[in-house]
Amino acid sequence: MFTGIITDVGEVRALENRGDLHARIGTGYETAGIDLGASIACNGVCLTVVALGPDWFDVVISAETISKTNLDGWATGTRLNLERALKVGDELGGHIVSGHVDGVAHLVELHDEGESTRMTFEVPEALARYIAAKGSVALNGTSLTVNEVDGCRFGVNVIPHTKEVTIWGDVAEGDRINLEIDTLARYVARLREFD
Repeated sequence: MFTGIITDVGEVRALENRGDLHARIGTGYETAGIDLGASIACNGVCLTVVALGPDWFDVVISAETISKTNLDGWATGTRLNLERALKVGDELGGHIVSGHVDGVAHLVELHDEGESTRMTFEVPEALARYIAAKGSVALNGTSLTVNEVDGCRFGVNVIPHTKEVTIWGDVAEGDRINLEIDTLARYVARLREFD
């Protein structure tokens, strides 16, 4: 489990397709404190550490994961939002995030609004029903509050601090963004099917 509070910005250093996609990710984390088999969210995708070096870790990414995410757009040099798994006793500053991406949202509009940047996303209809105004979503692993919903579109504001410590300062209209809907919304919708 994660919180959607990004704690490092990593970078893809190498990619190799060996049936599954193998990636080496550069990090500022103290890798001596990371165990093999640990989970690290990379742009919101929970991935398992399979090898470690002094300033990098390796992961293996299945075709199923690639089909549900924007990882097919990774290239050497791609910057990534990183978050280590939540530990008992850690501050829960965002919301509960599993790292199981539900699909891809498209960034259809962004503009400055005061000091913040207003972003509008469009999602597949099947996911739109789970997104509610003032609810939470994880976008590229970042816990964000939904401002409003209009059909398959919704908006968020990203403050300057968030843009400085994540990859949100790098985005552009047309970008594909990993989306994880709020776990509570998923279960509420499932329970309503039985009414």
